[in-house]
Amino acid sequence: MRANGTFTVLSFTPAGVGPEPAVATNLPVGVARMEKRFEGEVAGRSATLFTAAYDQETGAGTYLAMESFEGELNGRAGAFNFVHSASTTGSDRLAEFFTIVPSSGTGGLSGIAGGGGLAVEQDGTHRIWFDYQL
Repeated sequence: MRANGTFTVLSFTPAGVGPEPAVATNLPVGVARMEKRFEGEVAGRSATLFTAAYDQETGAGTYLAMESFEGELNGRAGAFNFVHSASTTGSDRLAEFFTIVPSSGTGGLSGIAGGGGLAVEQDGTHRIWFDYQL
């Protein structure tokens, strides 16, 4: 099954936490908390732990996000975790990874498995899709 939606970032709060002991590299590592709202066949909200090594000036870096989603996929209500990451040189997305965490589903989404993806359109619209089985 596939569920498509759009999302909006409601909050992005840097946590001020980095790896300890610190290791000096060319890109700083940061951690943040995020909250998102989803609309469409994917409807609900998520709480996210976001980690990145990223250069604000060039847009180069890599991120890793662990999300806890609650809401509906195609009208089935529940909650589950998913993880995604990607790298960029500043003008592209490379090495993308997106998977639903096994055994994390609850309610009508109990037993959910699969993957999906994210895309940001030129107009700034954030899209998400899940390819999943129950």
